[in-house]
Amino acid sequence: MIKTNEVPERKDIPENFKWNLEAIYPSFEAWQKVYDDIGLKIDELGGYAGKLGGGSKILLDFIKAEEAVSLEIEKLYVYANMKSHEDLRESKPMELAGLSESLLVKYAAATAFFEPEILSLPHDYINDCIKNEHELTRYEFFFRKLLRERDHILPHEQEILLAKAGEMRAVPENAFTLLTDADMKFPDITDDEGNISELTEERWYRFSRSANRQVRRDAFMGIYGTYAKFKNAASALYAGSVKGDIFYSQARKYKNSLDMALFAENVPEDVYNHVVETARKYSQPLMHRLVTLRKKILGLDDFHFYDLNAPISHEPKERIEFNDAVNIAVKALEPLGDEYLNDFKNGIKERWIDIYENKGKRKGAYSWGAYGTNPYVLLNYDGTLHDVFTLVHEMGHSMHSYYSRKNQPQVYADYTILLAEVASTTNEALLLEYLLKNSNNEENRKWLLSYYYDMARATFFRQAMFADFERETHSYVEAGNVLTPEYLCNLWEKLNSHCYGPDMTIDPELCAEWARIPHFYSAFYVYKYATGFTAANAFASSILSGEDGSVGRYLNFLKSGGSDYSLNILRRAGVDLTSEEPFERTMKFFEERLNAWPM
Repeated sequence: MIKTNEVPERKDIPENFKWNLEAIYPSFEAWQKVYDDIGLKIDELGGYAGKLGGGSKILLDFIKAEEAVSLEIEKLYVYANMKSHEDLRESKPMELAGLSESLLVKYAAATAFFEPEILSLPHDYINDCIKNEHELTRYEFFFRKLLRERDHILPHEQEILLAKAGEMRAVPENAFTLLTDADMKFPDITDDEGNISELTEERWYRFSRSANRQVRRDAFMGIYGTYAKFKNAASALYAGSVKGDIFYSQARKYKNSLDMALFAENVPEDVYNHVVETARKYSQPLMHRLVTLRKKILGLDDFHFYDLNAPISHEPKERIEFNDAVNIAVKALEPLGDEYLNDFKNGIKERWIDIYENKGKRKGAYSWGAYGTNPYVLLNYDGTLHDVFTLVHEMGHSMHSYYSRKNQPQVYADYTILLAEVASTTNEALLLEYLLKNSNNEENRKWLLSYYYDMARATFFRQAMFADFERETHSYVEAGNVLTPEYLCNLWEKLNSHCYGPDMTIDPELCAEWARIPHFYSAFYVYKYATGFTAANAFASSILSGEDGSVGRYLNFLKSGGSDYSLNILRRAGVDLTSEEPFERTMKFFEERLNAWPM
């Protein structure tokens, strides 16, 4: 246990509180040796260009060689970056991270021929190769996914033109980033201590959670009022991004821009629509009720967007030592069974986790690792109940990765972004249930419930509203209309009014919030946050209610990696996102939590 209030140096933290990266490479010298040897192997991969049509053996030889090289490159990259995150002041790990980045670029250039060459081969060539070479059967799904793209690949000359247009395609997002990160300045405000404080996007999170309403309001007006002043420029940039989406969807012969975005993961539009329509349907009974509840607890005559993050409870002050946090996590995750718990505890013993803050250490938390290594978790554990949730969240990711890598070949070891937040959020839901059942302290229970309310609002309803906005704007332009600041602000006002209800006062500054959302420059991405939340709550609900086979199905989900399309993996585990059932189940789960608030 770290007993001083001063942030320690890395060398002063006991080894058993640090992750064991030596299990990947015992030293920098060992890393360097692998690095020195891999360059020639990358060059050899490039020698396969133009030869993949030469039969099943040469195709298999390339795949084996490519997997061996990519395995080592991933380990080199992960190790170097995680070592640098231990203390960002150290130059040697940063040097290795830079070298590994260059290696990735070289590898990408050497293998860039693969997909175009495969897609240019005769239609039945891959099937014939798989029939002739037994070892290729493992890659059948991999090739099937790749060959689905064939109808959307253009003749070579046209592909070159599209590639060259990529730089122009990036202009709206690049300009948005420069405008918002470099050129846009926010006014100073008076903070909680009465000091003049510079207002930034990073500080908005803290100010929006102030118990002082004037601080919240000033921060809101400073941030949102500034975006409102730039709404004309922002609307032109966003319109350019939408037009780019539509141009590429038409050029590649997709039905529309949404179809293009969903195609790679083989997701039908029904799933996207379920997210949007569920949020529309349940805003009135649930989100409106939450706003009314928050307004009542805060004792406000009127309620604004800047009141949404105001604390309605206080996080427990008692410090929770890390070993106690692990014990709480193990108790909470008992419904997942002995196999999961034993592997979870072994992960703690094998030092997957870098636990405490030290000077120079990367902030925040994450789960990472590579095929052929343990999963690893970076924490900056400080003994709060929120940190316990972070522990189970990141270990949820790591357990998912552990089971995927243990049970899948390298080609299918990574799960998709659509599945990425399911295991972590499931763990949080199980922890919440355990703590609610075992807490006799009403204030603690209030904090736990408010934690869940914030998660449901931010991860489901807000992301669904974003998805609704994207669907509306793209459809509007695809119908031949032009995006204007007035249209975008009116649409945003309508969506917020529907989401939050009559107890929310919609300030004019809020109507320009669409101009603040960077995710809108990666169209139709945000719905995945809502589907992840939905799947996780559906899993947690079935597991906690003791449904027959629910634990086994969930573990099989964790072990499936990317061996099939994401929706098929979820469906086999009992969550069918093409139906309304998991969305309805999740809303019921949320309603039960609302009903649990002590009145």
